[in-house]
Amino acid sequence: MDDCRVLRKFFAPEFVFGEGAMRLAGRYALNFGIRHILLVTDPFVRTMPWFEEICTGLDDAAIAWTLYSDVSSNPRSGEVMAGAGVYADAGCRGILAVGGGSAIDCAKGIGVVSSNQDHILTFEGVDRVPLPGPPLICVPTTAGSAADVSQFAIITDERARRKAAIISKAVVPDISLLDPLPLVTQPREVTVASGMDTLSHAIEAYVSNASSAMTDLHARTAVDLVVRSLPVAAARPADLDARSMTMLASLHAGLAFSNASVGAVHAMAHAVGSLHDFSHGLANALLLEHVVAYNYPAAADRYGDIERIMGPSGEGDTHTLSERIHEFRSSLGIRGTLRETGATLAEIPLLARRAMADPCMVTNPRRPKEDEIAEVYEAAF
Repeated sequence: MDDCRVLRKFFAPEFVFGEGAMRLAGRYALNFGIRHILLVTDPFVRTMPWFEEICTGLDDAAIAWTLYSDVSSNPRSGEVMAGAGVYADAGCRGILAVGGGSAIDCAKGIGVVSSNQDHILTFEGVDRVPLPGPPLICVPTTAGSAADVSQFAIITDERARRKAAIISKAVVPDISLLDPLPLVTQPREVTVASGMDTLSHAIEAYVSNASSAMTDLHARTAVDLVVRSLPVAAARPADLDARSMTMLASLHAGLAFSNASVGAVHAMAHAVGSLHDFSHGLANALLLEHVVAYNYPAAADRYGDIERIMGPSGEGDTHTLSERIHEFRSSLGIRGTLRETGATLAEIPLLARRAMADPCMVTNPRRPKEDEIAEVYEAAF
């Protein structure tokens, strides 16, 4: 257990949680003194019926807004730079991000570029953002990335086909408006992949070598909530209670990993996701059980806690945690392997090198070697 007497710092943004939270975007823009805001979203979200409520809220508050929706599922550096150009040309003074982790990370990047006047990839790494961005309001529309409360922004370097992690308190949003209503319009595959992202965040934060008593509380709560609520939300997408619980799980996991960081699952997912443009949550889901099996000897007590929280799958169950995770994701319909994503065995040496260089690997509970990470990738095929 973490020694509660050890000096620790915990950082979290303001957030409002509950039905109707998204309608407060205009009011908070006024609170920040914003008169013209850049509304960052993606092509899917902007077509949703509830999206108009957010726009109406801005109009009612007399906030001028400019829409930027050229955001991919894994936001690219070129999209960030184009968005920063739109921000400057329109004379915006704040940013409203409506979407999942992709839209929010893109919005974070736009803010960083707008304040620091340099290419987004120059800020890659830990604490390399000199100036905070303009006010950033988030309305998350998925329950998984927790980008709306985290110190992370993941941006794809499309030329090098890799993901750059920007980790800084300067990218933490000013406020998150967590409303479960947008979740009911998610496709099922987004719901389950996002939920597995939550589970990955929580487990990795709990076993992180930077964990603390505060992050432990959030991580354990997130595991319990997502295991109980995600199957219900996937089966009954209009169930607002279940959706609220998945969103609360994502929030708790976000507060945990933003302060304790993550580990090999995310480092490896970033590497494979940069070569093959598919869901980050899906990448985590396919890797989690294999990384747990590799890490287990280095954090057996902590993984044992997770086993107890996840609970047995049935009477007489004697599964290991890795098997329990596999069973959980399979029950949600995630039954594939990395092979089905388009990844190939020939790419493993490159993937392993990139994963080892990812800053998320620093807080993994077991210090891996490159050939060991290659073996974990092989197990996931």
